[in-house]
Amino acid sequence: MSKRFKESNLEGHSGLHFNTAATAEPDVPPALKESNKLSATSMGENSIPSFKAADLVVRPSSRPKAKQPTFSFGTAFTDHMLSIEWTLSEGWQTPLIRPLGSLSLHPACSALHYGIQLFEGLKAYRGDDNRVRIFRPMLNMSRMARSARRACLPAFDQSELLECIRRLVELDQDWVPHTASHSLYIRPTFISTESSLGIKKPTCALLYVIMCQAGSYFNDEAEPVSLWADPKYTRAWKGGTGDCKMGGNYGGALLAQHEAMDYGCQQVLWLHGGDHQITEAGSMNIFLHWINEDGEEELATPPLDGIILPGITRQSILELTSKWGGFKATERYLTMGQLCTALKQQRVKEMFGSGTACMICPIGRVFYQGELGRARSDWTFLV
Repeated sequence: MSKRFKESNLEGHSGLHFNTAATAEPDVPPALKESNKLSATSMGENSIPSFKAADLVVRPSSRPKAKQPTFSFGTAFTDHMLSIEWTLSEGWQTPLIRPLGSLSLHPACSALHYGIQLFEGLKAYRGDDNRVRIFRPMLNMSRMARSARRACLPAFDQSELLECIRRLVELDQDWVPHTASHSLYIRPTFISTESSLGIKKPTCALLYVIMCQAGSYFNDEAEPVSLWADPKYTRAWKGGTGDCKMGGNYGGALLAQHEAMDYGCQQVLWLHGGDHQITEAGSMNIFLHWINEDGEEELATPPLDGIILPGITRQSILELTSKWGGFKATERYLTMGQLCTALKQQRVKEMFGSGTACMICPIGRVFYQGELGRARSDWTFLV
């Protein structure tokens, strides 16, 4: 199943492409056009005082860096970055593309003390035609705007930010790898720069974008990952920020991640509630391809109920598989009890995670309450 998703070319399903200045998205399904609009009505373009891409200032680097032949995820950064400052008194300042460099922050910066920050992650790919395409960026802009509201950071015009990012990718397009297995990872980040130890809504902020070359997120993408499922740690809860892309969701997961490694597992299978609902796998959305309790072949993933991050790859998988036929694709609650029973009855076909960094990642083993389940088509249950 995960192999079939990769063969479906999810990377190019609905990308923003360009040669020099093209920004239109080709072949967007009608159902997506309404949800993906970057218009005045959906974005509040007329009501949000925002920066404008037309005002963008570009200061190219005079010393381009040499590209590394090999690199690990998140280490090989491009030559330039985008930065846009905001203050309550003056509003959004002029967008600036400049050489990649360090930030200067006051030691009382509230992003450092209280986690008033958020980020996004999206990718640009080079096609066989040598054109660069960004995968469904309008969905990332929308999710970033939702996270900003939750963090009490200022609103911005999503279409203007997207055009600034497009200009940044265009400037550094030589960094987009020429191989199908690699891409350019784009990291928009939004932080409060409030220089006060008082906990309050920020009066100044910084939105910036950095980019890096990206290969396999895990050391060996051909090998299925193993998961440690234990209810002692909780990733998110109702009314929290689990559906937003904030740094605290990830930093708070590090201890569980290292404990999973003590059990010989690579990632955490996050559980929620007394019935041990399956929510996410590490930083990935999770999918279960199985024969359900009613004897139906089903691809199931937990619903977006406030504790699940609305992944762009997740949405794409649901949209694609709903058209395939042969099985149903559903958003439904799944528990470890249901999974264990299905394993014992050999009703599980495959389990996999999805995300921007990993794309589609097969899951090979689940360690739960002293028992080890092996995933994929040859599932067995070991006690």
